[in-house]
Amino acid sequence: MFILKVVEALERAEVPYAIVGGYALALHGAVRGTVDVDIAIALDAGAFKRCEEALASIGLAPRLPVTAEEVFRFREEFIARRNMRAWSFGNPANPLEVVDILITEDASRLRTVEKKAFGRVLKVAAIEELIAMKRKAGRPQDIEDIRALERLR
Repeated sequence: MFILKVVEALERAEVPYAIVGGYALALHGAVRGTVDVDIAIALDAGAFKRCEEALASIGLAPRLPVTAEEVFRFREEFIARRNMRAWSFGNPANPLEVVDILITEDASRLRTVEKKAFGRVLKVAAIEELIAMKRKAGRPQDIEDIRALERLR
């Protein structure tokens, strides 16, 4: 399963992470279809570099021609001036394998919970954290996700 490959690669590289987005909703019990795996990592240069290497080790490449160093260094500018919220990776051989690294969230500051799925324990952003992220994003799908998450409280 793709999400396990992603999590295992990040763990091998010692990248602090939290699963967020659609997979996080599903792991909490709110059904929502999604293809991409959304991850928050620690907002430090080392974590960005190790993340890039970890994802490359499982065949993923950045969708934009920017390096981990550039994303980390210009993160604030990318967010403010280019509306870039995620550093996206894809598998050129399999378009269903997509990972978005949220550059707006710091995994080292997110409250997480452990969820058992697929025969192992996964680190997932807590419901309150997901709701806060979704409120900031404010897209129609995020509003629906908030409703689903609030029913789970």
